[in-house]
Amino acid sequence: MLQPANISNRLALALSILRYTIFITMAMWTMDKFVRPEHAAAIFEHFYGLAGLGINLVYALATAEAILLIAFLIGLKPRFTYGAVLILHGVSTLASYQQYINPFDANNLLFFAAWPMLGASFTLYILRDFDIWRIATCCGFCKNKTE
Repeated sequence: MLQPANISNRLALALSILRYTIFITMAMWTMDKFVRPEHAAAIFEHFYGLAGLGINLVYALATAEAILLIAFLIGLKPRFTYGAVLILHGVSTLASYQQYINPFDANNLLFFAAWPMLGASFTLYILRDFDIWRIATCCGFCKNKTE
C-alpha cells in the first residue's frame, strides 16, 4: 500500500509533467504567432471570425500570451494562470467544431489531439492545489500554494 507522502510525490510529479507538456504545446502556438503573424491572423479570421487583425496586434497578443505562459510554467498564481490557459485552450478547441464534424477531410484528424490536452488542462486546474513542485512556490513568489 502506498504511503500518503509517496502518493503526494507521485501526484506532484504527474501535475508538473502536465504543466510542462501543456506549456510546450502552447509555447509552440505562441511562437508561431511571432514567426508567422500572417498565419496567426488567418487562424483568427477562419476560426474566430476576427478579420483584419494587423501584424502589430498579433504581436501584442503573442506577447501577452508568452507572459501568461511563463507565469503558467513557473506556477505563478495558479488559479489565474492555469484557469486562463484552460479557457484559452477550451475556446480554441471548441472553435474548431467544424473539423470534428468532418474528421477525415484534409488534416482534420489532427484537431482531435486538442481534446486530451483540454482534459489535461482541466485536470491541472482542478488539482492545482496539489501541484506543489512549482518554481513560484519554491522561490517565494506566492504566499501560499493556492494563490
